[in-house]
Amino acid sequence: MVNYHFGRGRARWAPYLLLLPGILFYVLISLGPSLATAVYSFTDATGIKGAPIHWIGLANFKEFLFMGQASRDNYDALGRTLLFCFFVTSIQFVLGLVVALLVNQKLKGVNFFRTLYFLPVILGAVIQGLIWSLFLYPLGGPVARLLASLGLHSEFFGGQPSEAFAWVIAVQIWANLGTTMMIFISGLQTIPEELYEAARIDGAGSWQVFKEVVWPLLTPVVNTNLLLNIIGSLQAWQLFLVLLGYRNGTQVLGYLIFAQGFGQTSGSTSSAFRQGYAAAASIVLFFLVLVIGMAVQTILRRREERILG
Repeated sequence: MVNYHFGRGRARWAPYLLLLPGILFYVLISLGPSLATAVYSFTDATGIKGAPIHWIGLANFKEFLFMGQASRDNYDALGRTLLFCFFVTSIQFVLGLVVALLVNQKLKGVNFFRTLYFLPVILGAVIQGLIWSLFLYPLGGPVARLLASLGLHSEFFGGQPSEAFAWVIAVQIWANLGTTMMIFISGLQTIPEELYEAARIDGAGSWQVFKEVVWPLLTPVVNTNLLLNIIGSLQAWQLFLVLLGYRNGTQVLGYLIFAQGFGQTSGSTSSAFRQGYAAAASIVLFFLVLVIGMAVQTILRRREERILG
């Protein structure tokens, strides 16, 4: 008979009691709000205290996906979300890997640069956005002065939406590069030094060492970073709020959800809250993230099995 580690009688309930606070916290903070969002997506809820809530079925989804100019704007926001995800993921991934390779060297002062590159991560989206708003301010900001010295000018706040959108991509990469870098560093430090030495003894150059030793052994870390970057950029919206506000031609799906749910539709103008509609939009975003995430995970898992067996 197998002995039970937690004893007998009431002691057998010990692991369940230990798990209970964590489960309750998860239900309260994550699962509960998610289920509430799913229910609200089928209602005309506004979020205003005392306002009646009516069950309207799939009307929110129909309006979001198929009705008039609003649905076309939503599809434009969806396209910008995918574009934002592509550029942020690809650039942040490559830069994170390059920086990780550089700061993984056994050189004096390398810890300072690791801290420097990771520092933006701990600031939070609001502080990051405010810093860059001042940095990019067109009337006397550092970027404006630099461009003026070159005979150019920046219209970050009032110019073309494409310019503002590109700056948000740059800020998003700057803000999260440290996380990508640290994950790569953790992977690099698991590679035994003996493998580097063996490759160099066999006459391999730096590129060959990276291609034949480092890159294959980084496969699990590569998978983790790609998934985190893709999911994070698909859900991004805070920097759009702080840097741009609700501006035509720049909205991504995540910020559109926030704006509809909390009444912001254009600049400082507010409309009635539409939290039921926003909940439906968030369900659409959820399935977008789910489909893309599962597809990427399947491809990466097959690649990992092919490389590592």
